Amino acid sequence: MKPAYDYRRYAILYVDDEEKSLRSFERAFADTFRILTAPNAGEGHRLLVEHREEIGLLMTDQRMPGERGVWLLDQARRLDPRIIRVLVTAYSDYKEAIDAINTGAIYKYISKPWDLPKLEQTLKHALELFMIQRERDELLRLRMTELRQLVMADRVVSLGLLAAGLSHHIRNALVAVKTFLDLAPLKLAEEKAEPGGLRDAAFWRDYHHDVQLQIDRINHLLQELWRASERPAGPLSDRVRLAPLLREVLAGLASELAARRIGVELAIPEDLPELTVDLPRFRRLFELLLRDELTALPPGGQVRFEARLVPVSDPQRPEVEIRVRDTGPGLPQEWLRLVFDPFVSRTDSPAEFGINLMACYIIVHHHGGVIHASSEPGQGTTFVIRLPVRGGPVSGPGGDTEFLRKVVLNEELWHRLAAGTAPAAGPGRAGD
Repeated sequence: MKPAYDYRRYAILYVDDEEKSLRSFERAFADTFRILTAPNAGEGHRLLVEHREEIGLLMTDQRMPGERGVWLLDQARRLDPRIIRVLVTAYSDYKEAIDAINTGAIYKYISKPWDLPKLEQTLKHALELFMIQRERDELLRLRMTELRQLVMADRVVSLGLLAAGLSHHIRNALVAVKTFLDLAPLKLAEEKAEPGGLRDAAFWRDYHHDVQLQIDRINHLLQELWRASERPAGPLSDRVRLAPLLREVLAGLASELAARRIGVELAIPEDLPELTVDLPRFRRLFELLLRDELTALPPGGQVRFEARLVPVSDPQRPEVEIRVRDTGPGLPQEWLRLVFDPFVSRTDSPAEFGINLMACYIIVHHHGGVIHASSEPGQGTTFVIRLPVRGGPVSGPGGDTEFLRKVVLNEELWHRLAAGTAPAAGPGRAGD
């Protein structure tokens, strides 16, 4: 019968200045657990940082040369509060152990000498707690991602309808304006033929030019949002490598970037897996991001693209994370939740609306991914895009309804889990 928990999935770090205790611990438990050891708190802290994603339990002696065990436990809590922390004490350290428990620094304290069977059960229970917490956090992350995607899907559909409706009605209204502007030069020529001519010819010329530019801009913004909001006609089928695609996009914008002295650095591994995408839209995603940087960055600014494979719970569905960092003025925290709104500007100019970023938001959604921004005033803005390597599902008719059904099932399952009535299930199975 397969054990309920894999106790070697995460490591136990044991820190003690007594070499004999370290050897005894490894000899007693190496067959059951994955063990890391350190002879002092400083070395223990180094291992915590180096193996942060692997360590599920920290067990440390209290009295050691240099920093004491409680210091290391506190550092572990700051590094990752989910790491289970156990303090090993002698009887004389009893008060310190109680203080550590009362301040929330530790899960349990253990006295020397050990009772090996009892210690093994304590370690197993501690690792079980750690794994349950990880599974809970993963369930919550998945659930929040699904809810966010549901909101995004609703927003995308609404914006698509808005863009289509605006395009139809505003274009009709603009026909009359454009007809007037087309006739304006003829009428101006007639006025020039009148005795005395125009009193302010420069005004008429500049006004006509500026209005034409604004009409073109309105048309461009509507077309951009409409194009982005259109659902792909079929399943994603184009396979591309990110680094060559970004070099191609940069070549197309080279003159504009050079004119504003914007530098772009690509830190994209050449061996990153191919992505399954809708190629025209995927290329447009990065063109729009760079056009937003051209608007937002001051002359001489820098943009850096990074990408990596990210750890996921399902190895059959690998994901890539793309980061776009700039050296611009950054955004206040209250602006970040609105940065993908089409009517929010990243610059001081009210004429520069966030249509480009809204279009990016929609394109990423259609690829089954998510995009968010982080920023600090004066320290630039970072856009993080997370995409499935093999392409996300393109929702067909009823797709959003099916998605809502799964979210509801997750909610029901969550209440059943809280009540202790749900059947055992691994993370990510709810709603399948």
